[in-house]
Amino acid sequence: MSEQATGKTPEVRAVSPAWTRIEKARHPQRPYPMDFIERIFTDFSEIHGDRAFGDDEAVACGMARLGDEEVLIIGNRKGGTTKERVRRNFGMPHPEGYRKALRCMKIAEKFGRPVISFIDLPGAYPGLGAEERGQAEAIARNIREMARLRVPTISVVTGEGGSGGALALAVSDRVLILENALYFVITPESCAAIMWRDANQKQLAAEAMRISAPEVEKLGCVDEIISEPEGGAHLDAEAGAGSLGTALKKHLAELKAVPVSVLIEARQEKFRNMAQFYTEG
Repeated sequence: MSEQATGKTPEVRAVSPAWTRIEKARHPQRPYPMDFIERIFTDFSEIHGDRAFGDDEAVACGMARLGDEEVLIIGNRKGGTTKERVRRNFGMPHPEGYRKALRCMKIAEKFGRPVISFIDLPGAYPGLGAEERGQAEAIARNIREMARLRVPTISVVTGEGGSGGALALAVSDRVLILENALYFVITPESCAAIMWRDANQKQLAAEAMRISAPEVEKLGCVDEIISEPEGGAHLDAEAGAGSLGTALKKHLAELKAVPVSVLIEARQEKFRNMAQFYTEG
């Protein structure tokens, strides 16, 4: 029976602070990873293909310069138009995307170049073809290999950092997150559908999940929050990229001063200690 037929007025729910951040992270004008890459780096030279199946257009990899430093860049692509978004699978990588990223990370390791990844994706693509080609194995292999890469590594969550699809590009010495970005194991809509069997409870789920930048920093999942221009990065992409570029240079200089063996040990210890909780018996 409709609301009009019962004479009841629809419930008006105030937008929660957590959901406000989600709306900023998903804003259609928010800069995507490649927008930040184009503003921060120079001489970007893209590398294509995974040498096994094909070239995933949802993932871009290539060598570039951060100031005077030669680095490897990884970023997922979402596309600006509807046609581009469909071609790039709305930024959700297939297994060949993760294998391409790993192939390029190994090239960077061979030549001693730091790896910097940019992440804005709700998760890895869960389609039948992706599963048939080994999506879970590709993600697991990336997590293992990133944990022992013998070069400095930095990851940046610029929008949504979703589940294992994000983690497969984020096992790094430093994990940065933009002020209005999110880092989660599942989207609030999916969480609400599972926990309350009602996707409309997404705001409640967003509050309960603790997925905003300040909350995941408190949990030890990220190392630094990068401030955005007032109102969000979508209002001033140049200023947002400037702040992020400055932070990247600072962290890269610090990491390069640390011996590789110490970096690897600290990186592995950091991720082993995440989500560890102890209670007294």
